[in-house]
Amino acid sequence: MVSLPNKTAGAENQSLAQWVGEIARLTRPDRLIWCDGSEAERDRLLSEAVAAKVLLPLERHRRPGCYLHRSNPNDVARTEDATFICTPSKDEAGPTNNWAEPKQTYEKLSKWLEGSMAGGAMYVVPYVLGPLGSRFAKAGVELTDSIYVALSMGIMTRMGAPALDMLGPAGDFNRGLHCTLGCEPQRRLICHFPHDDTVWSVGSNYGGNALLSKKCFALRIASHMAREEEWLAEHMLILGVQSPQGETTYVAAAFPSACGKTNLAMLTPPPAFDGWRVFTVGDDIAWMRIGADGRLWAVNPEFGYFGVAPGTNAHSNPNAMRMLKHDTIFTNVALTPDGDIWWEGIGVEPPSGTLDWQGRPWNAASGAKAAHPNSRFTTPMSNNPALSPHAEDPQGVPISAIIFGGRRASTVPLVLEAFDWSHGVYLGATMGSETTAAATGKVGVIRRDPMAMLPFCGYDMGQYFAHWLAMGRKIPRPPKIFMVNWFRKDADGSFLWPGYGENMRVLDWIIKRANHRAGAEQTPVGLVPRAGEVALDGLDITDEHLKRATAIDAREWEVELEGQHQFLARLGGTVPGEVMQQLSRARRAFKAR
Repeated sequence: MVSLPNKTAGAENQSLAQWVGEIARLTRPDRLIWCDGSEAERDRLLSEAVAAKVLLPLERHRRPGCYLHRSNPNDVARTEDATFICTPSKDEAGPTNNWAEPKQTYEKLSKWLEGSMAGGAMYVVPYVLGPLGSRFAKAGVELTDSIYVALSMGIMTRMGAPALDMLGPAGDFNRGLHCTLGCEPQRRLICHFPHDDTVWSVGSNYGGNALLSKKCFALRIASHMAREEEWLAEHMLILGVQSPQGETTYVAAAFPSACGKTNLAMLTPPPAFDGWRVFTVGDDIAWMRIGADGRLWAVNPEFGYFGVAPGTNAHSNPNAMRMLKHDTIFTNVALTPDGDIWWEGIGVEPPSGTLDWQGRPWNAASGAKAAHPNSRFTTPMSNNPALSPHAEDPQGVPISAIIFGGRRASTVPLVLEAFDWSHGVYLGATMGSETTAAATGKVGVIRRDPMAMLPFCGYDMGQYFAHWLAMGRKIPRPPKIFMVNWFRKDADGSFLWPGYGENMRVLDWIIKRANHRAGAEQTPVGLVPRAGEVALDGLDITDEHLKRATAIDAREWEVELEGQHQFLARLGGTVPGEVMQQLSRARRAFKAR
């Protein structure tokens, strides 16, 4: 017999009670724990996790309220090959998603899950994505056998009683079922059922596969919802740039992994921009709707950050280093003898006696990494010293510019403005990053990742482009669209742009363009800054140097446009003609030069 918590928590939803009962009868846990999101509950769960050796407390004076989690070595990242979109037809999922038939998938997973929680607990985790009371807000409930997941969801979402209050007696919600199943790779599937507003994830305890509020609901399921409901669910950061005069402009930006997304979201302006401030609204996901004023308004649906640790340091992201000093769960980082954490790129040498991410003695001479390359931190967004005062605003924030970016050693300029919305969709649809030797064995291979959404779009990518185009026709005052590339190199292999905090200078031009306060020069593929338009004072960079960083080389672009054509052709016949026309226009423009 499944019981709801007391009525003061707002638990009167009969469909929720029925669903929890069905899953409990299937998985047969010994205990049902309804999470209320209180501090007392968090303290109790932390104590239980430490006693079970799921979490290891860090030294309380160095890292108060911080813990280390070591995952199964076979379960350290998102598993795209085990991630499926389960729709009635394969065409709806599209050629870039793995597809499975819904009824057969439910049956298969139900057999795996039968009795899977016997002897343990099932945590019922109700949560809200989006600010409470907002028209953006949506409720979800995750059922999980993992105390690590329950604690992480308490950081990443507005978890507990607020979600039950939002649901009331009849509210609908995303149904998420997660079971670790011993983290067996041969029984690892992350399955999304968009038509049922449901996610079932088994065989993994890694955040991207197990925190079902994140990529599963907030992107894959939400992108499907957004198309039906005429809004956008995007893999984007949201930041606000405040001038010394107090004017704040908000920007959303999409980057594939390893392209500086979190660093940009928490950027600290350089000394040349004294009096300027950058505020973080969100570092990973943006939900955007058309406001009454005709602009596009955005919220961060999440409540915390699940960031990559390696490479984070006081130079690349000082705000992140400050926010990780307390109340954070670190996953698969190294442990120092004095009870602190360490990872490659943290900016200091590891002390002797450091243990690697699996708890084994480590030394640099071994050649192995001390921290896993995908090691993570999970921390509340309230820890961020640069958090926007509007991060929890139910209305969201108005977006003046959208930025797409990637890692390219050549071809793509430092910054490029789209001619219009349609051209901006084409730029986002064809964006990509170069792979590295560590990842693929080859350097310079372009991996196309449209809008940084290729792994996260819950339906056919061509139809996703069509949705973007349709949204552009519905937004009376659309934001300008830009592309950036912090990673362009000179002929000698050196970076043409210093990056990190100096990216504020490019943001400054973007914001001026969005507010019609700066000029630009037209090229066949977009608009670039005119000489003198990007502030270079205080940098060892000349206008000529910047010109090389923003140059458009016709020979390089001939290769680039052919690569774009091949990629779009692989997506099939659903790619809108409008996108293909933009590609043809670029080709004609180069021929006419």
